Amino acid sequence: MSAAELTDLSILELSKQLGDRTVSSEEATRACLQRIEKLDPKVKAFLLVDAEGALAAARASDERRRSVGGASPLDGVPVALKDIMLTEGVETTCGSKILKGFVPPYDATVVRLLKQAGSPILGKLNQDEFAMGSSTERSAFFPTRNPWSLDRAPGGSSGGSAAAVAARLVFGSLGTDTGGSIRQPAALTGTVGLKPTYGRVSRYGVIAFASSLDQVGPIARTVSDAAALLQVIAVHDPKDSTSTRNQTPDYLANLEQGVKGLKLGLPKEYFLPGMDPEVERAVRHAAREYERLGAHVKEISLPHTKYALATYYLIAPAEASSNLARYDGVRYGLRVGGNKGLMEMYFQTRAQGFGPEVKRRIMLGTYALSAGYYDAYYLKAQKARTLIRQDFASAFEQVDAIISPTSPVTAFKLGEKTEDPLAMYLMDVFTLPCNLAGLPGVSLPCGFSTSGLPIGLQLLARPFEEALMLRIARAYEREHDFFREKPPLA
Repeated sequence: MSAAELTDLSILELSKQLGDRTVSSEEATRACLQRIEKLDPKVKAFLLVDAEGALAAARASDERRRSVGGASPLDGVPVALKDIMLTEGVETTCGSKILKGFVPPYDATVVRLLKQAGSPILGKLNQDEFAMGSSTERSAFFPTRNPWSLDRAPGGSSGGSAAAVAARLVFGSLGTDTGGSIRQPAALTGTVGLKPTYGRVSRYGVIAFASSLDQVGPIARTVSDAAALLQVIAVHDPKDSTSTRNQTPDYLANLEQGVKGLKLGLPKEYFLPGMDPEVERAVRHAAREYERLGAHVKEISLPHTKYALATYYLIAPAEASSNLARYDGVRYGLRVGGNKGLMEMYFQTRAQGFGPEVKRRIMLGTYALSAGYYDAYYLKAQKARTLIRQDFASAFEQVDAIISPTSPVTAFKLGEKTEDPLAMYLMDVFTLPCNLAGLPGVSLPCGFSTSGLPIGLQLLARPFEEALMLRIARAYEREHDFFREKPPLA
């Protein structure tokens, strides 16, 4: 099998080949590394490639399969990580100059679980600095490009994770989703991105942005692949106080059961004036397809959706203001102006280490938490968050899942929104309510625009009902295998 044919396999297709021993993990890993060398100078998805570490893990996987069999379905399947996850002995920057050169002494829990499952880790993927952005243009190092059109953004903040999967540089990746940072780039790159229920996946060793919103999840080419990745990382972790003790189901067991008899809600608030008409058309067509497959689709209302954007941009910056206070030049990372006193070192380190978007959000959050403004802003936002959560709870009394657009537009041009922060924030208008409510959500391809750009369909479910959500997603994917389409550069 050629390198091009190898990298075109899905995770589960490769897993079968590895199990049959018709292909080795070392061959698959070398195929990815060749593709990265050839195409990543154009896409710029990787911040760091760990060829030596990945090949060593691949050889260990091949030896394991020869002697005792695979450690998991992912044994030998090469993946990559958003650079927000700590990796022992491998530089982790979170896309920021303030952490350049930082080499963690331990692995994040999700990284440890992937290693235990036998996955070679190809390297660290680009992202918006501290996961604050919707285009991966806010990386401190360089912007990532969308494989479907290199003059367009891949979305963010997990844009490197999505672009790497779309370009077939890796078989799957992990990202983080605080307000849509897995699902939105998945929509813009024609991949499947899954944000689990808050607490389903450990955040231990994941650099914090907004601790009540952050969640780790997979990006893959198919719904089944996303399910297989989630199976590995959805494990209770005593090191994370928010990690659930709920039993993890078999996410692959009922994927093919279909949607006959299920009730799906179409929220009227998620179809806004000004959204791309091609996006609306594709999502409404998907709703009709679900009806054809036996589901009942009805319009529902989530009345407090209009407050979600403002609520999110008070709560998330407030938590970021607290979390990012640890970057002071004292213990690790960048240090500037150390000879002029402690306060001067703080000022200079943060001024030179943080980018403009991170500074903007720190200032927004600090202001919202300051004396005299806490009740007016942060406390009120938390009350609005409760109302948004109650909207979803009421909706799920009527329906089994909710379907909507993932992004109001297809991939936009690089530089198009960087000068208008509000326009960029609006890119997450359909994804961030899910984070505020702690729900699981998934984006999968549901078509292409007339200019050939992917369109994403979002599914939301009750807390901890990822298995049902994946089953509904798979029912649509089975009828429309958009994942077989390849970007022009591929």
